[in-house]
This record gives sequence, C-alpha cells and structure tokens, in this order.
Amino acid sequence: MARVYIVGAGPGDPELITVKGRRLLEEADVIIYAGSLVPKALLGYANEKCEIYNSATMSLPEVLAVIEKSVGEVVRLHTGDPSLYGAIQEQMDALREKGIDYEVVPGVSSFLATAAALKQEYTLPGVTQTVIITRNEGRTAVPNRESLRSLAAHKATMCIFLSISMLDEVVAELIAGGYEPDTPIAIVQRASWPEQRIFRATLSTICEEIKGKGVDRTSMIVVSHVLGSDYELSRLYAPEFSHGFRKASI
Repeated sequence: MARVYIVGAGPGDPELITVKGRRLLEEADVIIYAGSLVPKALLGYANEKCEIYNSATMSLPEVLAVIEKSVGEVVRLHTGDPSLYGAIQEQMDALREKGIDYEVVPGVSSFLATAAALKQEYTLPGVTQTVIITRNEGRTAVPNRESLRSLAAHKATMCIFLSISMLDEVVAELIAGGYEPDTPIAIVQRASWPEQRIFRATLSTICEEIKGKGVDRTSMIVVSHVLGSDYELSRLYAPEFSHGFRKASI
C-alpha cells in the first residue's frame, strides 16, 4: 500500500518549496500535481521511474484510484500551503476512510510570497497587529459573518484570495464595511514567478489602475494601512527595552 505525502509546492518559484518537499519529489514513485497552478519546473526533481499525473483533468475519485493502485511513495503536490484553499480535507478524510497512511508537508503560501514581493511587513506597531486571510463569495459560498463587508470593520491587513475577477465588488464591499476610499491596496500577480507584476493604488483608484492590463486569477489582493504607512518602531530592538536576552542600555 502507498504512503501519501500532501506537499505544499510553494507560490511558484521552484526554490521556494521546502527542503523536505523537494526530497519527497525526488524519492516519489508517483506524483499527482495540481497542473493548472504548480510550475512544471518542480517536476524536474522527479526521478526517471516516477509516474506523473496532472490532477487538473481528474476528479477526486480518479485521484483516489491512482493512489489506491500505487505502491511506494505518492506525492500529492498542491500549490502554496495546502491548508489554504487547497481542498485537501476531503482528500484526507477519504484516505483515512480507506486506511491509507498520509502526512501533510507545509509550504510557503502565496500571501507570504506577496509580502516578500511588496517588501512589506503585514503587522506594524500602531497600525495593525492582525492579518485576515479571506476570499470574496463566488461559486464557493462564504458565511455571512465572514463577508468582506463584515471583516472590513476591523481595518486590519486583509489578504484576499481568489477574487481578482470580482475586484469591483470587492472594493465596494470593503468601503461599505469601513475602509476609507483612500486606503492603500496592492495587487501582486503571480508572486515569485518570473512574470510577477505589482500594482499599487487606493481602493478608489485600483480598478482603473489595472483596467486592460490582463490581471488574472493568479493574483493576490492586499488591503492595509501598512502599505506606505507611518508606524511605531518595534519595542523588541529599542535600546531602552529589556527582555529575557538583553538588558536595557538607556
């Protein structure tokens, strides 16, 4: 019987997969990868005898059938970190019901690669200490209590997945929920990929800013006052601040 590893491939840059994830790809007897999003360069780590399947054309029963007939190590390769919008819970539950052993190997999420691309810390003293990871409602329903309008009341940093095609609606809901029209917003398309693009504007100007520029579904939306904001310096490195490893020098 196969042993299954659900591996986060990272956001796109092949070097952003974890060391463990790469090792598992090199050792795998079977790789089932999310072909619509996982960069093909990662498949270059596979050994010559490895069987490779593109799950973009497969249903869940078809994926499970491949796993059930496999012997050795199977890598189920998902984008980013599989715990976020990865649809892995149903796969894990099915594997558990079938008595198939599995392990989850975390990866670098695209919202973290987006912060790196923006050269931005999401949590700044005196601005916000909270990051909200969410999406707008589309074909997948969102509970009313988690609507963008409801979450916007916190005015925290918000990383919005899977919503770029509904940007007009996203902006309207955020403003209706409490963000000011001049709140900074950034859109990063294909964070960490060679074709990465960054757009910066405000809520009131972003739709016009990206109009006609081919910004597609592989884009992260970040809304926050940390983008270009004044902030308080961290107390951690302040000379007058003592902690368990350093005494105040002032």
